[in-house]
Amino acid sequence: MSPRVDASSLYGTLNLLVLRAVADGPLHGLAIARRIAAESDDVLQVEEGALYPALHRLEGDGLLSAEWGTSENNRRARFYRLTDAGTARLEAESARWRAHARAVGRLLSPG
Repeated sequence: MSPRVDASSLYGTLNLLVLRAVADGPLHGLAIARRIAAESDDVLQVEEGALYPALHRLEGDGLLSAEWGTSENNRRARFYRLTDAGTARLEAESARWRAHARAVGRLLSPG
């Protein structure tokens, strides 16, 4: 298994990870954190102290919308979904990140 990456290392990519997590449909905060962990084979762990400020920031920026609903545990929770602006940002940032990762990969590869 790969080493875990803590939230401080994710600072520059947390917004992108959150937008990607909700791209397939609305999720509440805990489900977003679980999806990020699951889709990264538990390498990326997002703690509540980093996640909820990011959710509020993304909502304030108009990239997410939120509404109250009931979670799978019958608890009241805010469910976040992408806005049109969020979808556009996700596409642009994903392309930028892939180009960045390719460039870093080239520098780290021998020969």
